[in-house]
Amino acid sequence: MIRVDLYLKLVLTVIAISLLCIAFRPLQVRADSSTNLAFEPGTFPLRLPDGSYAGEGRVAVNLYSGEVWGFPTAPGVPYPVNPTSPKLAVSTPVALGRFDVGKIYGSH
Repeated sequence: MIRVDLYLKLVLTVIAISLLCIAFRPLQVRADSSTNLAFEPGTFPLRLPDGSYAGEGRVAVNLYSGEVWGFPTAPGVPYPVNPTSPKLAVSTPVALGRFDVGKIYGSH
């Protein structure tokens, strides 16, 4: 009788702890697929569609739309830097082109 009571309490405790773990686990955050960016490693020369040079920077591809964006940075630096200012440096993206990802799925 005592063993059954101990077993029952043990099983109920395991169930309660499992339910608490499920209830309090961190929620998974999913990015909106329309802003799903993939950054290419390293920096590249950024050529604008009109042929002009926008400097060196990081290249990102929107995996949903196929748009290719360049984020100008200092040469060889993978993030925005402004050594003359203590403020946070921000790189404004420039449109470089677009991959026609619709062709992959048969839409024209």
